[in-house]
Amino acid sequence: MAVYEKMINESVAAARSVYGVIKEKRGGTFKLKDAKPYVDAVNKMKPGDGQSKEVFDLHVQSVNAHYDILVGLTDTIRPEDDPFVEHYQTPPILEILYDEDPGFKKSMWKFIDAIAANKALIGREAVRRYGGMYGLTCVVDFAFSCGSVPNVVNRILSELDIPKDHKRTILSSKSWGMNTSYGLCGAFRAALEAGKTVAEAEQAEVEMLQFVYREPVAAQNKLMATHNLGGHGPHSSFDTAKYMAQYKEKIKPFVLAALKAGVHQANIVTVPAYCVGDVGHHIAQSAYNMFKDDMVFGIYEAVLDVFENTLKQGLKQNAYKSEWDVLAVATGAPACATAYILWLDSFTMPMVIDLLTKRFYNYAAMNPKRGEADDLHNADFIDIMARGEQILDIKPIGAGGKIKGIAVDLSPIDNHEVISNPQRYTYPACAITQRFAALMSLSDFPCYLTPECVTATLMTNAIALSPDKPGSPVRGCKGCAVTTLIKRNVPYVKGLGAGKKGYCQWDVAV
Repeated sequence: MAVYEKMINESVAAARSVYGVIKEKRGGTFKLKDAKPYVDAVNKMKPGDGQSKEVFDLHVQSVNAHYDILVGLTDTIRPEDDPFVEHYQTPPILEILYDEDPGFKKSMWKFIDAIAANKALIGREAVRRYGGMYGLTCVVDFAFSCGSVPNVVNRILSELDIPKDHKRTILSSKSWGMNTSYGLCGAFRAALEAGKTVAEAEQAEVEMLQFVYREPVAAQNKLMATHNLGGHGPHSSFDTAKYMAQYKEKIKPFVLAALKAGVHQANIVTVPAYCVGDVGHHIAQSAYNMFKDDMVFGIYEAVLDVFENTLKQGLKQNAYKSEWDVLAVATGAPACATAYILWLDSFTMPMVIDLLTKRFYNYAAMNPKRGEADDLHNADFIDIMARGEQILDIKPIGAGGKIKGIAVDLSPIDNHEVISNPQRYTYPACAITQRFAALMSLSDFPCYLTPECVTATLMTNAIALSPDKPGSPVRGCKGCAVTTLIKRNVPYVKGLGAGKKGYCQWDVAV
């Protein structure tokens, strides 16, 4: 019970620190020092009985290094650069591992050679992504969904003659670990749309993937020097090379300590990356702008209350039997709350999935030059909705669902002054889609509906209990909404690369 209570307290503190800043600053101008309350919350995280101090250090010291370095380089980050702040940690850490573990480096170089040897696979998956065969995809998925980097990497690794632990580290470095900002098909798409042949585009994709793993820091610097998000030119908020050089120096002692303590390298490349995003991304100008809208902010506020109330009710009921139960409730309760808000405007989850899926195919046809991550958060959003409605739909209807025997407390939604009065935010007599409209805003940025700082905090706690076992990617079916409810492509798919779970790879993960 003690460790579960600690996990809940730490995750709630992280979430509340972010919420508090956004409540105060929304609509204003973002400064990096705004994120200090989140850093303070992270610094209160401590290992409990049976938890690895070295794993906690990877999390806590990464956040401190990230914050201190950014404050030393700039006072703010423009919205066009903020999505990438989580992508500067894994590249330096990989390079530390190359230096410290020659065996792992040898395995990585075999994998890099295997990328070229699997050119047909790379080309096929790039074509399928380019043409939209898989529908909405989460390209840097935390599981093995169709069209994702972990899916393709797992296919290559499964046939490779290198140690299994090395395979798992390579796999984890481009899922929960974020080795550069690159997503599968970017180089292929750019070459094709620049007038190159398909063969030339395929070769460009192979070479880019090899570059990302062989020289991750150089690759990330190049990606940032050439990105053009929103048509506003390359990264300009701070010097990315200086950031990664300083980060490498600051994090190295904690990486070495984790190696010495026997922490799995898959966890070493994962834990330090996922936890930093609230500094400059979730607490950021883009968030301040989105949350100007009272209904959007009200949904965030009420969903967070549902999350906290439900987690704490589980403690009172002594409902948690493992650390994974805590994680299930922490993500399931806000998902349920989000689906409930959807129902309030008489929309259902299949309606939204149908809408966003049809939109994706039209978007793909109209924007062949689209970014690889454009549909990533729409995919996350409908997965949240699908899970939430499944929980909410437990009988009796209207009573709210249960997770691990804990009733989800939906009263913060019913009692919220803004959510309960949509007529105050539009033409009053016709206020039937305002909550839905706000949810559509969040569908591009659902990181506040199932807060990433919560997942990062809980995953660090879980990994610290089993530091020698890889904590990512998720080796299970996550019930992708687009696959389950629209494409129905399991187990009847006919294409090359199909397995018992269709094109997904979760059942054959290395």
